[in-house]
Amino acid sequence: MYQPVSLEVCANSVTSALAAQEGGAVRVELCENLKDGGTTPSHGTILMARSLLHIKLYVLIRPRGGDFLYNDMEYKLMMADIRYCIDAGCDGVVIGILKEDGSIDIERCTEMVRLARQWGLGVTFHRAFDMCADQHKALEEIIEMGCERVLTSGGKSTAIEGASNLNRLVEQAADRISIMPGSGVSEANVADLIHFTGVKEVHSSARIKVASKMKFHNESIMMSAEAGDEYSIDVTGVDRVKELIRLANS
Repeated sequence: MYQPVSLEVCANSVTSALAAQEGGAVRVELCENLKDGGTTPSHGTILMARSLLHIKLYVLIRPRGGDFLYNDMEYKLMMADIRYCIDAGCDGVVIGILKEDGSIDIERCTEMVRLARQWGLGVTFHRAFDMCADQHKALEEIIEMGCERVLTSGGKSTAIEGASNLNRLVEQAADRISIMPGSGVSEANVADLIHFTGVKEVHSSARIKVASKMKFHNESIMMSAEAGDEYSIDVTGVDRVKELIRLANS
């Protein structure tokens, strides 16, 4: 039986999450600070998203940008955030911790997976996988710990660059776990990516830039590193979501 390719949207706000839902995404990965690769959203964001979404809601568990080597305090914070997601009624969490040598921190990741799964939440292993020293070994470990999917660009900066590796990962996974390409997935490449790799789901933020409604602009100050950022925001676009899904199944 034919199963359509599904789209997970990386949503940086409740507004983006609702756009993902309207466009036909099957699942939202809710986060903040996409310029840092994504961090855990606020509790208020999680609660409001849960109250307004009828599609699946997964929450990124990542206390900061940078590497995926976390100290004890950061690990305790991540466990606390998982407990909050359980209480908030989320469908799943997105996790990943590495050791200094680039291997997966099996002990702590397993504890996170166990906590989530015992309360019925699914678990995605995120792109910390792309920073692993040995992806072949890491995939077997992720399968063993009970994750249901891996979000990955195939160890490259974008999924299209890592397409050959993604194909090998799909073959290694052999339907034991879902390989979900992410990073740079767009209307221009999603059909080719699916055709080449044989994946069944893809991940994209499907963002558009929305101009601020502010009438007064203080041109004497920059609040961020990129000029003009104060007067525009990036949000998920409904039409982009729809088009990605159409092209993924064309």
